[in-house]
Amino acid sequence: MAASDTGRAQQQIDEIEALSSIYGDDWCVIDEDEKIYCIKISDCLDQPKWTLCLQVILPPGYPTAEPPIYQLNAPWLRGQDYTELANSLEEIYVQNLGESILYLWVEKIREVLVEKAQSSDPEQPDIKKTTEEADEDDGDDFLLDYQPIQEDQIKMLNYMTSESQEDEELPTIHHGNPITDRRSTFQAHLAPVVTTRQVKRVIEKLYENKKIASATHNIYAYRIFCEDKQTFLQDCEDDGETAAGGRLLHLMQILNVHNVLVVVSRWYGGILLGPDRFKHINNCARNVLVE
Repeated sequence: MAASDTGRAQQQIDEIEALSSIYGDDWCVIDEDEKIYCIKISDCLDQPKWTLCLQVILPPGYPTAEPPIYQLNAPWLRGQDYTELANSLEEIYVQNLGESILYLWVEKIREVLVEKAQSSDPEQPDIKKTTEEADEDDGDDFLLDYQPIQEDQIKMLNYMTSESQEDEELPTIHHGNPITDRRSTFQAHLAPVVTTRQVKRVIEKLYENKKIASATHNIYAYRIFCEDKQTFLQDCEDDGETAAGGRLLHLMQILNVHNVLVVVSRWYGGILLGPDRFKHINNCARNVLVE
């Protein structure tokens, strides 16, 4: 590794450590190896009205030679709002060439959110409720009594799909290679989907497999591109593994995949894995997407 590469790698490590300590729970590592991160930014009020997720990939040349690759996600962020904010971030990059800029980006976004909250904008954003991960190992302690919530998941999908629709063909389901760590096993399953009805059918089909149905968690996320509206239909399910579905969806957004459902099964082996479990969930998901 050249000296400049070593220097850049160290700058990235220092910046990540600083951001992690500044933003705490709002800072999320999606994939350490691929340098994919996400930060939840809000307008700072006690009950935030406006929130936004900034996802970034740090390329090897960042900060001295390449800008971060980023994506802005918020239900209300469209059209001109998106363009103006993206232009502001580009401007910050150009004004600070060669320097670490993520903190400046986050605070610029926060400034925009505060302005929106203070303006008399009557529009109410569509804020999805999220569960915060209170403790890295929350949930793992209760796994021994855990029952798969297959019925609840399928009921939820029934709301999303119209029973009057004709039965659609069941897509081909691909199964990835399992990853095992300290007696826990993770395996990803993937299917191409273009409707929520197909999502429901694939999940029902997977649950017909006794081994998958007995998994401690079956986490899933899907993204479907709607040509007519030029928007994405996307959703995720933690299935008892707090924040795992959202992280899986973030990974799919950053990899820019669409018309696909990814389900990750985890069989718990009795030993707590801490944050490593998220790494394994994302790694087996990424592997099946690449395959």
